[in-house]
Amino acid sequence: MLFARPLAELIAELEKLPGVGPKSAQRLAYHLLRVTEHEANRLADSIRNAKQKLRFCAECQNISEFEICEICQGPRRDPSTICVVAEPRDIAALERIQEYKGKYHVLHGLLSPMDGVGPDQLRVKELLQRLSGNEVVEIILATNPTIEGDATALYLARLLRPIGLKVTRLAHGMPVGGELDYADSATLLSALEYRREV
Repeated sequence: MLFARPLAELIAELEKLPGVGPKSAQRLAYHLLRVTEHEANRLADSIRNAKQKLRFCAECQNISEFEICEICQGPRRDPSTICVVAEPRDIAALERIQEYKGKYHVLHGLLSPMDGVGPDQLRVKELLQRLSGNEVVEIILATNPTIEGDATALYLARLLRPIGLKVTRLAHGMPVGGELDYADSATLLSALEYRREV
């Protein structure tokens, strides 16, 4: 064996984390072995605490310490607009710009038939339940401009339009400050396709 069994088990568990390959897992494991026992216990306690105390918001499916998250409880939030995102971290990105004042809905993934992820594995049912008897006027589809993100947005748009809601999608294309000659073909095509009147 290359590693003592407890170290090999730690590396194997760390490799299961998204974006962590074998080399990164080894570096993390060796780092964790160098920290004090107090620091290691704090990390373990933080993981345990998060698993025990966090849940999905009953309304928007965001991660929350409470049954209804702080965003959904916010009295200044516009209930007529729901921004649909793939993951809870997408809410954090949108909240950083401090411009969006509506509510959110987290799908917890994107459609990916190759990975066995269909509509039933996403929180689509919960989104539809929120729309019945509600004052929602617009759904903003804020999925990434990837094959899976586009497929999910298209699926949701086809599902929601017959309900009579305004369905919009975040624009994508050239970044602010970007130069045309450095942009790839897909970005230029997207920027041209989603152009707007000045």
